[in-house]
Amino acid sequence: MSSIEVLPRDEHNLELLCNAHPADWTNPTPRGKYHLVAIGGGTAGIIAALGTAGLGGRSALIERHLLGGDCLIYGCVPSKALIRSARAAHDAFRTSDFGLRISDFDQSAIAPQSFGDVMQRMRALRAKISHHDSAQRFASLGVDVFLGSAKFTDPQSVEIDGQRLEFKRCVIATGARAAKPDVSGIEEAGYLTNETVFSLTELPRRLIVVGGGPIGCEMAQTFRRFGSHVELVHRGLRLLPKDEPAAAEIIHKQFVREGIVLHLGGRPVRCEQAPDGKRLVIDVDGQQQTLAADAILVAVGRTPNVDGLGLEAAGVKYSPRGVEIDDFLRTSNPRIYAAGDIAGSYQFTHAADAMARACVQNAFFFGSKRLSRMVMPWCTYTDPEVAHIGLTAEAAEKQGIAIDSYREELRRVDRAVLDGEDEGFAVVHCRRGTGKVVGTTIVARHAGEMIGEMSLLMTAGLSLGTMANTIHAYPTQVEVLKRIADQYNKSRLTPLVARVLRTVLSWGS
Repeated sequence: MSSIEVLPRDEHNLELLCNAHPADWTNPTPRGKYHLVAIGGGTAGIIAALGTAGLGGRSALIERHLLGGDCLIYGCVPSKALIRSARAAHDAFRTSDFGLRISDFDQSAIAPQSFGDVMQRMRALRAKISHHDSAQRFASLGVDVFLGSAKFTDPQSVEIDGQRLEFKRCVIATGARAAKPDVSGIEEAGYLTNETVFSLTELPRRLIVVGGGPIGCEMAQTFRRFGSHVELVHRGLRLLPKDEPAAAEIIHKQFVREGIVLHLGGRPVRCEQAPDGKRLVIDVDGQQQTLAADAILVAVGRTPNVDGLGLEAAGVKYSPRGVEIDDFLRTSNPRIYAAGDIAGSYQFTHAADAMARACVQNAFFFGSKRLSRMVMPWCTYTDPEVAHIGLTAEAAEKQGIAIDSYREELRRVDRAVLDGEDEGFAVVHCRRGTGKVVGTTIVARHAGEMIGEMSLLMTAGLSLGTMANTIHAYPTQVEVLKRIADQYNKSRLTPLVARVLRTVLSWGS
């Protein structure tokens, strides 16, 4: 078995490897025809394999690199650990906002020395969480775990290290990797992606982030709060282009306040190594600028992992966008399904989880779980966070859907004011005249925790009236949604009803 390393080679990463790809692992002998074989040991593959085994079926899980996938190794787990540390640092620097006087606390002096400890904390937490995704645990739950590269040999079997695994059903869940930038000279100069940035042990004094989507924005703010000088280059004219423009504007203003230099409408042209670091030439409105940095982080999209799978032998169609699936998550081979980043427009861990559950249900229980009917929230973990579900106002207009929109500001919510976290808002879009939610955006420090209520309303087909009738604890920031529900209730008062109410109320005066 090939040797796999995660840098730096310390006790925490050795623990991670022991769980995610143990060097002494021996692949089991295949147990006849499997009810399901999952290719890819990230969230989607794990859920599909465990779900099948939990139902009493024979399942196999194949992973060529590290169990846990991007979420554990290069995504949610390490990034949120760093974001939490960065938030703690940011709060420490603004203690005077809360009436506290703490002297001799200087960001530029303390951050570089602390960065190594921050990264060590991240690695320790990642190693701790990796026990949930260990080969040993999956085997104990009845899953045959195979470590190595899988390749389809025909429409009903895959081969791994000379062993042939036959299946009744298969789920392709090989995920995606960071897309390579099309910038002259950048390969020679060297750059970071989400797959390498978490191996850093020293803080880059100057960092250029290429890409203004969720990953680029999260990491730009995080490293700025650690003390790096950060410049963000984004081809678009606004950050977070998939979110409400008003949400992107708040993040823009917050970044400027924190000292992040933004180059919107900027196109990287070429890169070169310099004696004191790297040089990135960008084009903004026809004018070229040269930016200097010690490191460049590229976050410009994802490339699906379809290479080497032998998809042609399996009769599975694919494109540069990934494996092609129908609304029931089936590929062109009806025995084979696909879930997660390899097949979905929603590249989130929770989307991979939901898609894998749908695959199992559709494969074995004549299920009718449709991808198009999934109510999928997402959250960008900047500070404040930007959480979203359903349609934006722009999308509703493009689709010709008439909506009623209700908006409330965080500065009108008592808990947000008390917490010093009143920069933000919530906006809810309902199908006109019905109160049925079709989309929501929340900009708040804890927006990711709050969006679940709207997801529940949309999934259950409930109206904002249900929210208005739900009692919430006071004071909490989620009150912003209750206030929006109250707006909806008031909007239902017709002029006649309003006159009757005024008359009834006047009787008691």
